[in-house]
Amino acid sequence: MELVERVRVSAERHAVLALDAVTTAVPRILGVALRKCPQLPATIAERITDYRAQNNADWVMYRKALASAAEARGWPVHRYDAKSVFGAARQALRVEDLDAYFLQVRRAVGPPWNQDHKLAMAAAIVTASAAVGSASNIPTLNFATAAEI
Repeated sequence: MELVERVRVSAERHAVLALDAVTTAVPRILGVALRKCPQLPATIAERITDYRAQNNADWVMYRKALASAAEARGWPVHRYDAKSVFGAARQALRVEDLDAYFLQVRRAVGPPWNQDHKLAMAAAIVTASAAVGSASNIPTLNFATAAEI
């Protein structure tokens, strides 16, 4: 249990450092997109005895650390569902063919460009659109995202 607490404190400290680096690299942060986390048992002891919780607890802890660090900076945190975020991005952009849109983005930013990148971009589009009211108001394609943390 002590080890879990040490890791949690480290995750929180490193989340702050990581977002410090993002603020240096990205001039305007509209929000942070993080995949929704499953509910976990309330205590560490219960999580250790629950197989599903054992397999999810680490990444839930890291996402919570990132969300807390972002919220402390006043950045909105958008938690997305990986199964519906592509549809939400299509709606925000008002495009029918999101793959064609992503192909244009890939040409602009270059490889690599796999399914994780598409998921991250879709989540960023939805987050930015919510922050500015419409995807058409998003000034550039400079999105800072956390796709699969």
